[in-house]
Amino acid sequence: MESKKSTTGKFSISLEGIDPVSLLGLADENLLFITQNFDSRITVRGDRIRVSGPKTEFRAIRELFSILINAVKNEEDINPIRIKRELDSIRTGKAKDKAETKSDTQEAQSGAIYTPKKVISAKSENQAVYLKAIDKYDITVAIGPAGTGKTYLAVAKAVEALTAGKISRIILTRPAVEAGEQLGFLPGNFKEKVDPYMRPLYDAIYDMIAFDKIRRLIDEQVIEVAPIAYMRGRTLSDAYIILDEAQNSTSTQMKMFLTRLGRNSKSIVTGDITQIDLDKKYSSGLVEIQHKLKNIDDIKFVYFDAQDVVRPSLVSKIIRAYAE
Repeated sequence: MESKKSTTGKFSISLEGIDPVSLLGLADENLLFITQNFDSRITVRGDRIRVSGPKTEFRAIRELFSILINAVKNEEDINPIRIKRELDSIRTGKAKDKAETKSDTQEAQSGAIYTPKKVISAKSENQAVYLKAIDKYDITVAIGPAGTGKTYLAVAKAVEALTAGKISRIILTRPAVEAGEQLGFLPGNFKEKVDPYMRPLYDAIYDMIAFDKIRRLIDEQVIEVAPIAYMRGRTLSDAYIILDEAQNSTSTQMKMFLTRLGRNSKSIVTGDITQIDLDKKYSSGLVEIQHKLKNIDDIKFVYFDAQDVVRPSLVSKIIRAYAE
């Protein structure tokens, strides 16, 4: 017991004179990111940051907060990408134990994605292939069952690129098949009409960016969520453009979507060809492009199966049962 006590401890850091939101982020998103990188318990009480845990981490934590506090004083922006860069710099050249080295290697192999609220990594080999494809190709098409992370990872890559300043906007779209893309007869304004069909995309974004910031980004049209019909006639540059539930897009809609791609943009198409809700008189654009576009070098098709499902194991069993 004495040995254990000697290897753990506690200390605090003063925040006096510092705007806590600038340091810790909206909804404490920066603090949450920092705590995910240490075993120590890091909390805020009043105007002090309190740290308790293994003493081996204390020097890195003190150095990190010292850098970040000075940055706040200089009115510099603090976000998870900046924090990760500073933390990597602090740890460079320092010895790591075997467990930490293994963890870092796994993270590098999985292609970690840094969003304002959390770090997201691939959970399967196909997910890792998917993330690499998004980085390498102008258009990536992900096909597979629900729960395999197709949409979530695509949104995460878009949020990471936006946060890093690589793009200036994110366009999220999907077919509103249940309303036949004829939204005029539904009650309410445009947003109220389309929100039920866009909800899965909103849910993914809310998991990665603080709510208040999302509202501002949507108001400023930095993030745009709309049915695929509203993409017509546009050229989308400097953006990540994500088409979700693509199996419910018609051949015409798919062609229209893929030809929206502009300068410094990437398109990501996700869908499940076993869950097509289109009227039988229409062919699925997602099914069609597997044959029409398979030989184009700048397009990558990634396929998922039940082994890639990251939801509870019961979901994988259900998917396998239906497949059989």
